[in-house]
Amino acid sequence: MSITLTYSGTTATLSDRLHWADEFDWSPVEQGTAYSTTGRLLVDVALKQSGQPVTLEGTDTNAWISRALCSTLQAWAALPGIQLDLVLRGETYQVIFDHAKGGFSAQPIWKLLDGEITPELFYRPTFRFLKV
Repeated sequence: MSITLTYSGTTATLSDRLHWADEFDWSPVEQGTAYSTTGRLLVDVALKQSGQPVTLEGTDTNAWISRALCSTLQAWAALPGIQLDLVLRGETYQVIFDHAKGGFSAQPIWKLLDGEITPELFYRPTFRFLKV
């Protein structure tokens, strides 16, 4: 099952080999602690409504995307505050780019001379989203 990313009716199909790097690093529970003037511990606990990070990473051997797709995704990432539909493992999530952590980036698989660069070249992508 492929991973898709949709914005304004345009869908980008991504490899199902992208790795969700921070899938289990997030907790929906927020907790703050402080001490009162009497020395007692005060604990404030709440359930987060949104904001789970979704970092999808390609590897040196999997989940490559073309330079042409990189250009499209970079253009999307340059639009402030856009919401995208991410279909991942059969579930659809509303996400935004996490610009504080880089949003979207991609590194070429092969180091080539400037004259050798074509839209078909492969890149290893990293997507940093926040669920909204």
